[in-house]
Amino acid sequence: MSTDGRLLKGEKTRNVILCRAADIASAEGLEGLSIGRLAAELQISKSGVFTHFGSKEELQLATVRKASGLFREHVIAPALAVPAGLGRVRALLDAWQRYQREPVFPGGCFFHSTMAEFDARPGRVRDAIAASQRDWDAFLEQCLREARDRGEIDASADVPQLAFELDALCRTGGAHALLHDDPSFHDRAARAVRARLAAVSS
Repeated sequence: MSTDGRLLKGEKTRNVILCRAADIASAEGLEGLSIGRLAAELQISKSGVFTHFGSKEELQLATVRKASGLFREHVIAPALAVPAGLGRVRALLDAWQRYQREPVFPGGCFFHSTMAEFDARPGRVRDAIAASQRDWDAFLEQCLREARDRGEIDASADVPQLAFELDALCRTGGAHALLHDDPSFHDRAARAVRARLAAVSS
């Protein structure tokens, strides 16, 4: 096999490992990951998994990056396909709620699970999770500011506060729907989001 072929195979194997790791972490947390477990489930040698990551912490960090990439694919990318303004805000929140309603991960939102797991545990993994959430907050605020700058949201709107409220509504709806196995909570969150945006729309 050529060097390029080996690299391609290695990247494919790494991606398979990380997809399974993200699925596990969404349901059981990042502490549920182990090189031995992934090797057994995916029928890969432990040394093969270890070669890609080297330690459990590196595996956890790579899993956070993988989950962030999937979030961008399923939530951010659809919003960017819509012109900036209130339409993009709605598309972004719709995509995020769809990501939770039709879960990308078997345990629901990957970050809802891992934030609760690591919020009081300083370290590199917590920092990576926090950075991903700062990026999300910043993007949601950016979309809201663009809508405000276009006169589609009241000029007096407190954008960081509005972003916080919309984020809280979507997270709570998704968490309750998962906990109670009741999709009506998604509908409640969607109605609350629409009402909040209507209240600040020009």
